[in-house]
Amino acid sequence: MKISAIVTGATGMVGEGVLIECLKHPDVEQVLVIGRKSCGVAHPKLKEIVHTDLYDWMPIESQLTGYNACYFCLGVSSVGKTEEAYGRVTYDLTMHAATLLSRLNADMVFCYVTGSGTDSSEKGKSMWARVKGKTENDLLKLPFRRAFMFRPGYMHPTPGARNTQKYYRALSWLYPVFKRIMPNFVIKLSELGLAMIHSVSIDYPKSVLEVKDIVQLAKAQ
Repeated sequence: MKISAIVTGATGMVGEGVLIECLKHPDVEQVLVIGRKSCGVAHPKLKEIVHTDLYDWMPIESQLTGYNACYFCLGVSSVGKTEEAYGRVTYDLTMHAATLLSRLNADMVFCYVTGSGTDSSEKGKSMWARVKGKTENDLLKLPFRRAFMFRPGYMHPTPGARNTQKYYRALSWLYPVFKRIMPNFVIKLSELGLAMIHSVSIDYPKSVLEVKDIVQLAKAQ
């Protein structure tokens, strides 16, 4: 299946890694990157919209039709944030964009990056996990063709990527050790990107994907 994908968060580590896989993959015909600033990438497949207010996508609505995938990789750390502030970025922004895209593209597969430990009950002690859980639950209610919640743990960065966080860069040499002792918590960022791409054409039986599901979907043909 040929894919026309929207990618958000391409100036961050995860979004950049997913974008790299999209630009390499033969099934991805075109990619639209949406962000507050340019991702700094030039490629024949790539179109970019620099849009400063990501809480209001209405001004660019006319440019968002004709896509069958969205790889939503925007995200921030909850450290130092109140639940209200974290919820505004994590829940409000995501739901605004997703609600609009579900209305414009009925055939879209929506892939959302959450995290290992997300709380689907929305009642646990961890603030970030509750907010992520509510976001996952409400995304799954939208009328997309499919929606997948990706819950990666540690992500081994893509070689040569420019936006790798210092924490991940410092630990990258330990990846073989992590993979051996914690196989269900560790993936390559390239595997995340491939799993998202494959989710458009493969009817994976689960909608909430833990690390082992992501790895399996990345290998699927």
